[in-house]
Amino acid sequence: MSLDLQEEIDPVVSAAMGHYQFETLHPFNDGNGRIGRLFVVLQLFTTGVLTEPSLTVSPWFEARRADYYDRLLGVSATGDWDAWVRFFADGLTDSANSTASQLDDLLTVQTTLKSRVKAAGMRAETAMSLVDFSLARPIFTVRQVERRLGVGYVRANKLVAQLVDAGVLAKYNENTYNRSFAAPDVLAILLR
Repeated sequence: MSLDLQEEIDPVVSAAMGHYQFETLHPFNDGNGRIGRLFVVLQLFTTGVLTEPSLTVSPWFEARRADYYDRLLGVSATGDWDAWVRFFADGLTDSANSTASQLDDLLTVQTTLKSRVKAAGMRAETAMSLVDFSLARPIFTVRQVERRLGVGYVRANKLVAQLVDAGVLAKYNENTYNRSFAAPDVLAILLR
């Protein structure tokens, strides 16, 4: 009888162990924490715990950096896996709740922005698609809109200008070339 460890170990415990091992190896001069946290999300995604890789764990762990390092050191120094796994699971739980709240807020903003588009008298499906795009890519150029929506540059530029006039979008920078735009309501949620 063979033992399949993937089926025997809880995926959250497995992710905690994998994260510890990666951070202990410290393979890069810089970026180990960010990459290690990305691996957590990818591991949870590939094991089916997440249906899409939208979990944001970095803010929780960054806000508790000293405790994070203490728990990792506790495993290395005394083998205190319980404290590490508990800390890690608490981080995932709080991060999942925060991400769910953020996604709910983004859905609400999406509805609000589409209502603004309708109130401005714009009925074109491309205008609604641009609202959706502004959620998927919070900062973008007219060229990116052109490619994403499959319209010409002139149409993309006009559409962006109309949504700026409607209060849906705003200039993100004042560059003459390569101007960037964003939906301020979307950025407010993503940057809080």
